[in-house]
Amino acid sequence: MTVNVTVGADRVGVIELDRPERRNALNVETCRRIVAATEELRAAAVRAVMVTGTGTSFCSGADFGEVYGEGFRDALHAALDAVHSLPVPVVAAVNGPAVGAGTQLAIACDLRVAAPGAVFALPTARLGLAVNPWTIRRLVQIGGGATARALLLACDTVGAELALGRGLVDRLGPVDDARALAAELAGLAPLTLAYNKLVLDQVEPAESDADLLEAFDGCWSSADLEEGRAARSEKRVPAYEGR
Repeated sequence: MTVNVTVGADRVGVIELDRPERRNALNVETCRRIVAATEELRAAAVRAVMVTGTGTSFCSGADFGEVYGEGFRDALHAALDAVHSLPVPVVAAVNGPAVGAGTQLAIACDLRVAAPGAVFALPTARLGLAVNPWTIRRLVQIGGGATARALLLACDTVGAELALGRGLVDRLGPVDDARALAAELAGLAPLTLAYNKLVLDQVEPAESDADLLEAFDGCWSSADLEEGRAARSEKRVPAYEGR
């Protein structure tokens, strides 16, 4: 299994990424299992959910063995949407690095509790890749424009304490603290929480989706993407040309 699902007596469901040999990197199978996990927890009528990873990583990002392959983006976006659209509060227990798709998964959750070793990064510009417009809007909504620009334009890595100061993280602490928070949320009024989630998640796009999606798709069909892929394979610095 690449994803473990449990339901506690406190009505908290837990989704645990379980690929320690790949530092919990996401592949198509894992993304599909995340979707299945959310469906299982919906059926179990849990009142809160915690998302975390085994070992010392939350999620090291996309599995480079599949990120360039057919179907990966659709599987990833389906997993992010499945977590984000859960009608109950979702707490990310960021127990270690959350890089690339790991940061995306963390911000798909409603709240984030970060352990001291947690870091966030979205180094797409180093790889010639792109995250979808929803990710960028969500990142701005949670961490602010300065944080989004630092992660996406400067390819900075943001540690747990800085993330807390910028609002990207809500609390610092180990997985047990995140579990306790989820249990606390499970005891709150579910209809009110569901309503609050719906309103909080309404973000109006600043530009047309068509323009943004065209630019997004352009990244994935570019020569630069292939250059990033080749450079990584050949262990050299990529030479991007913007085409």
